[in-house]
Amino acid sequence: MLTEERIQVVPAIAAGGSDPTRFDCKEAWYPVHYVADLDKAKLTKFTLLDQDLVIWWDRQGESWRAFADQCPHRLAPLSEGRLAEDGLLECPYHGWAFQGDGACDRIPQQLPENTAHQSQRACVQSLPTAERQGLLFVYPGQPENAPQVKVPIIEPMTESPDEWICLNTFRDLPYDALTLLENVLDASHVPFTHHRSVGNRANAAPVELDVLETGKQGFTGFWAEGPRKGTLGQQHTTFIAPSMMWHDLTSKQFGRTLTVVYATPIRKGECRLFARFPFKFSSKLPGFFMQLTPLWYSHISNNNVLEDDQIFLHHQERYLAEKGGGANFAKAFYLPTRADAFVSTLMKWVNQFEADPFAGQPLPPALPAETLLDRYHSHTKHCASCSRALANIKRIRLGLAASGAIAWTTLPLLTLTHPTLSIAIAAAGVSLGAIAGWFGLGKLERQFYEGPRIPARNRPGK
Repeated sequence: MLTEERIQVVPAIAAGGSDPTRFDCKEAWYPVHYVADLDKAKLTKFTLLDQDLVIWWDRQGESWRAFADQCPHRLAPLSEGRLAEDGLLECPYHGWAFQGDGACDRIPQQLPENTAHQSQRACVQSLPTAERQGLLFVYPGQPENAPQVKVPIIEPMTESPDEWICLNTFRDLPYDALTLLENVLDASHVPFTHHRSVGNRANAAPVELDVLETGKQGFTGFWAEGPRKGTLGQQHTTFIAPSMMWHDLTSKQFGRTLTVVYATPIRKGECRLFARFPFKFSSKLPGFFMQLTPLWYSHISNNNVLEDDQIFLHHQERYLAEKGGGANFAKAFYLPTRADAFVSTLMKWVNQFEADPFAGQPLPPALPAETLLDRYHSHTKHCASCSRALANIKRIRLGLAASGAIAWTTLPLLTLTHPTLSIAIAAAGVSLGAIAGWFGLGKLERQFYEGPRIPARNRPGK
């Protein structure tokens, strides 16, 4: 495993493979988890480019490992197994145990003098991993290439890293990684799609985007006026193939702000979004208050924003597929303004370098709105902060219910033994307060499970 502390040889191989005409999406690093959300005592399942993986902490090697989620014996999912007492990954079916490099350490069913565990066929495929800027990355291509391919990081944050404050979130989204990238590269949708969340229709204006450089490794772009009619300064955009982009702007009001997105492809029609918002404020006060906000509370707000376009993007990519897919985007889409320059450049890049990781695969059937707005399975259960907050809210609600019930049932007894108005009012107040708190926390609890069907932009009001 490559860690930030270890000195590395300067990468000599560009992502995407050696063919100058084609971008091989397996020959690249992808983030799969925030390290802070991983539990060293548990196995974590993840799917990357249609390959099921199990992520686990190798106590002996002191690093995170990513294995193909299949035991070589009878193909049982290793993610259903456990970490044995000696720290090795143990298969749930017959107890075969594996070291961090994938080698089989033991086969409980064989005689002591036998050596079947030393066979190459007894090994599990181990994928290269790397930790960078709080993310765990996995390399699904040829393992020997991994040390020479650069891990995509937020380069501006390497400049005076202590001055940055970074807010992070993630979510599994019900559409392709390329659809996600297309969406976040499109700055012109924000005033309308995200009206009353992070946008405002009053800020809509002509968007004149310029593509500065483009090639196999991605492209850079520039928006001279910038968002909110120029009040936030000029915006620079960078796309690092195949799965990373960021917008970079500096203003007197906020200092320097980045909007960073990694789009990790899970399978056709599904990806994991890693959104990072690094801030370098001109004063320390905003950063101080930002760090006081609980992460789970920020995630609820982030999920609201993601759900602004979650449903229509899920259907949009299916309509595009019916019209010939991305290869036919120029005819399927009508793109008459420079506001679509980055979207057009991305689609051209995909076609020019054959960079669709699931080319030719059909999309799965469309999902109902209730499934598209699910938060628990797409975020909460994978997030350390949100899952912990949800458990605490449930405990508090249980306590409120118990205290409310006790206060209510003891009210008649109190009025008999202490027949004063103040005692009765106090007992009734405790009971009603507990009920109100129980209902209020219930509304908060639901926000960890599902999003609202009507987005903020369509709700009544100005």
